[in-house]
Amino acid sequence: MWDVFLSYSRSDVERVRPLARALRGGGLRVFTDETGVASFAGISDTIRRELARSRALLAYYSAGYPEREACQWELTTAYLAGLGEGDPRRRVMVVNPEQGTGHIHPVELRDARHASDDDLATLVDDVRAHVAGLDGPMPVRAFGVRRRRPGAPQPHPGFLGRLSELWQVHSALHAHTAPLVTGRAAAHAVQIRGTAGIGKTALAQEYALRFEAAYPGGVFWLNGEAYDDSLRALGITEPYDQFEAAGEPFLWIVDAVPAGRLPAREITGMAAPHPLGRTLFTLRSRAYDGLGTAVDLGPLDPPHARVLVGGDDALAEATGGHPLALTLLGRAVAAGHDAPALYDRLHARGASLLDTLAGEDVTAALVRDVDTRDAADALRCAAALHPLPLTAEDAEQALAAADRVPRAVAHRRADNGIAELRVRGLLTPVADGGWQLHPVTLHAWHHHDPAPARTEALRRAALRTLCARRDPVTLAFPGGRREAPMTAPSESERMAAFDIQVELVTRIGVQELAPGTGSLREALTSLKSLIDFTRATLHTYSIGLERGSADGTPTVQTLAYGLINDVIRPFTSTWHPRLAAYEARCPTDTAPLDHETAWPEADTMRAELTALQGPLRSIADSLGGISGADFGVAATG
Repeated sequence: MWDVFLSYSRSDVERVRPLARALRGGGLRVFTDETGVASFAGISDTIRRELARSRALLAYYSAGYPEREACQWELTTAYLAGLGEGDPRRRVMVVNPEQGTGHIHPVELRDARHASDDDLATLVDDVRAHVAGLDGPMPVRAFGVRRRRPGAPQPHPGFLGRLSELWQVHSALHAHTAPLVTGRAAAHAVQIRGTAGIGKTALAQEYALRFEAAYPGGVFWLNGEAYDDSLRALGITEPYDQFEAAGEPFLWIVDAVPAGRLPAREITGMAAPHPLGRTLFTLRSRAYDGLGTAVDLGPLDPPHARVLVGGDDALAEATGGHPLALTLLGRAVAAGHDAPALYDRLHARGASLLDTLAGEDVTAALVRDVDTRDAADALRCAAALHPLPLTAEDAEQALAAADRVPRAVAHRRADNGIAELRVRGLLTPVADGGWQLHPVTLHAWHHHDPAPARTEALRRAALRTLCARRDPVTLAFPGGRREAPMTAPSESERMAAFDIQVELVTRIGVQELAPGTGSLREALTSLKSLIDFTRATLHTYSIGLERGSADGTPTVQTLAYGLINDVIRPFTSTWHPRLAAYEARCPTDTAPLDHETAWPEADTMRAELTALQGPLRSIADSLGGISGADFGVAATG
């Protein structure tokens, strides 16, 4: 029997040899694998046998240790042996030659005492003391294919770079076993979430393979799209009674849950049919937070992405770490295709290179969940600005400009669309409240956009609003250069135009005042307050009042000037003093409105008030051209 199974990466062999000599010199029996195991080769029968003959595993946890498949299999086996005894750290010791602990997985091992190889004498004493408290070798049980059920997952040859998420899944499934630490007394389901092709199924497969020993009752793999058929294929007819009779913990994996098409209660009904079961869902939607603990999958990091495409930086960057795209391109590179040529074809028009390499339409699934108008338009806005992040304000401005709707309407649609894309995992948050579209999602949308004309309209609107926020640019002209400011209205101008427009169309001067109805004094007061409101609005948005623009193009400034000085003020300056003089002669026993109705000039004032509707509506219409809002107030000549 071995006291210590020394687990280490082959790249650390020179650093480990002094440690192995020191341990043996201290009277400890140490097993080291001198033959080495290729990465991703799994764990051999020999290594499993020697682990079963060892009291504990000592992991030389360098930065490269978690990247070695054999090392992770060895660590997992020892971890699960300790877990079965009530303490996952009972059979695992860690030597950490690095400065930090962020590279150590699982998280539980980060809290363990990390010995240093700087003081080998102390390290040997610590190891000797630890193994002295262990009774016999670690209890390694050989659960292999004989315990697997029909439809159970098979090895995924391209799995890498998901070690942190792998341990997150395991810790979440077993959080209830440490209630004092987690505050959880009962098992919760776990949901692996992410977009199509991001690696949800691969992570679930790998977890089932690595942690099979934690589930002596077996691993059961079901298709969420055909759940009842999967049950029949597994031969499960009386679920509760069957698992009650078995009496052992089991893993219940429901892959490809059709989230978005089923209510949460139906998905919950797919969970393990017995308390001994641990449930793992894979789904795209982020709308089911109550379904269980979420493990969200994003793209692979650049180092692992480069591995999948044979080390080509351009392909790794172009696919943004998307595992499906990387795998397809990596196979092509391995088959002898030129990486730069693949990069060009990936961005070429026509059929999708990813679909061609897969031999089927795989990109359609990536944007299948863009199934509402608001979501599609928000994605189009994000595509127009890619690789810049999209903000809700960007989408709002583009929709308001393209559809000529009030900003309030555009705001609601933009928020709805972004929320839907976020829930479906098609937008990821970035700094400053923005949202990022993944390049592979963009690629798929280009090939499956059902309304390319709509996309072009929103692209133009998005770029116009983007240009409106830029500084003036210098344009070259024959015979010299001159400064040409961007002509698109700024966001402040749009907002000011909208505010004045709303106020204007609701005023009595625009809405017709029928003969013998309403109050002329109220009409004057309303028009006077409109002057004050317009000035205050311009001040709020730091916009000056201007008589006219250089090229005659209506602006919010020139329209406001015309509204105040050319339309309202001539009317109020004429009729306010006349009406005031008449009102001063009102008898004390006569109601002011009755007195006003008897005014000889009332009909004339009403006629001129009605005549104001034409220019006021014209200004409201012109303001709508700036704000993008249309309230159905047509200009009259």
